[in-house]
Amino acid sequence: MSWDVLLLRLPAHITSVGEVPDDYTPPPLGRRKDVLATVSKAVPEADLSDPSWGELLGSGWSMELNIGSKDPINSIMLHIRGSGDDVLVSVFRVAAALDCRVLDCSEGDLITQEGTSGWRAFQEFRDRVVDLTS
Repeated sequence: MSWDVLLLRLPAHITSVGEVPDDYTPPPLGRRKDVLATVSKAVPEADLSDPSWGELLGSGWSMELNIGSKDPINSIMLHIRGSGDDVLVSVFRVAAALDCRVLDCSEGDLITQEGTSGWRAFQEFRDRVVDLTS
């Protein structure tokens, strides 16, 4: 079970997914080689040996970077597992490097460094429904 967030480009004035016009198409993040270089610079500890599916490990958490195989890259989905708020540092470091916004797929809205309640809510939900002692 993972907490999924999507990195994509949205105008700075958008504060909620509900404000995105129905006909809006986000611009691409860039060419594959450029996006991979940017991610590698933002989080040098990321394993990008598979350029379509990276991995980043932290203390008590892991993150899969679903970059996909298309070129140019339109968005990156992050699949986050584990616990600890330090994972958010990496999420927002990658987002800032790519000039992206962060969409919390479980809550369906944009998050900021100051507003990350979805991560805590996900952990609470996961701990209730998954027996971690097995």
